[in-house]
Amino acid sequence: MNEQEKLQELLTQLKAEHRDLDDAVNALSQRALPDMIQIQRLKKRKLLLRDEILRVESKLLPDIIA
Repeated sequence: MNEQEKLQELLTQLKAEHRDLDDAVNALSQRALPDMIQIQRLKKRKLLLRDEILRVESKLLPDIIA
């Protein structure tokens, strides 16, 4: 497996985890008494994942000089 394939697999995993966290946040928000601390932790994790997704995507895209 070459570097590009490894990065693509990592990207797929990160996006799946990001979606799962989004579903968890939505589910917690729908409760009668939502746990706001837990929701904030999940949202912070989502932001960290999003940053990691952007880093991996930037490694996958070739540098284009305009």
